[in-house]
Amino acid sequence: MLRAIRAWFDAVGFVEVETPVRIAAPANEPHIIPPPSGDFFLRASPELQMKRLLALGMKRIYQIGPCFRQGERGDLHNPEFTMLEWYRADAGYTEVFADMKSFICAAAEAVCGSHVISFRGVEIDLARGWEKMSVRDAYTRFAGWDPVADFDRDRFDSDMALKIEPALPRDRPVLLFGYPAPVAALSGLCHDDPRIAERWEAYVGGIEICNAFGELTDAVEQRRRFEEARAMKVALGETPMPLDEEFLHSLPSMPPSSGAALGIDRLALVLLDAKRLSEVRMI
Repeated sequence: MLRAIRAWFDAVGFVEVETPVRIAAPANEPHIIPPPSGDFFLRASPELQMKRLLALGMKRIYQIGPCFRQGERGDLHNPEFTMLEWYRADAGYTEVFADMKSFICAAAEAVCGSHVISFRGVEIDLARGWEKMSVRDAYTRFAGWDPVADFDRDRFDSDMALKIEPALPRDRPVLLFGYPAPVAALSGLCHDDPRIAERWEAYVGGIEICNAFGELTDAVEQRRRFEEARAMKVALGETPMPLDEEFLHSLPSMPPSSGAALGIDRLALVLLDAKRLSEVRMI
């Protein structure tokens, strides 16, 4: 699977990069706790460091490597996991969807012999039949309220886990798009409605495998959002992270870009029709 993914990215002109695993200033995200490592932290994502590479002039980059989140353990979560993250400069966030769709088909062909896979007793065609559903429509249909018009963070998170994800189709992959701006702190906003972020998530067999943004490049706005997230972490009793001043300083040099992060372990779970992460990686 890894060989197929790397071969796809290499063939279309991406450069594989490596950024530090121990970092001084992770992004402040409520409920995501990077484990401490001496005076540093183990990264929850390579996002900020990869965006600095875009600001330095790289155009198409990807990275496959370990990430860490404290206190996350279950059938679909582990404190250490493998992330694929990739970025395109001068590209919209729909373009990274086309990337994902293409390389997961290549991975499925390599592992399963076909882009049509069997997962939990259901056949799923990864090449065709993607259902595109707005977050607004999903919440209106399955939870009975509009999170864009009347955002409530606690209700949004609870309903996502208990009402939205369980109701998503299992017989076809799903693209959930148009997230409320408050749940996309590093994302740009839609031009026709600034209440909506340029963010999508992809689900296969009801399991979220990928999260993507049209990236925010406004350093002043990004600093404001980071400070707001720091305050939220304090209110939740979590340790706020220091601000990554090097990242913020680099943002004015970053071109309009889009990026995405895909859980390698979850993709392996889906392709191998496994029930839990412990069947596809050492825990």
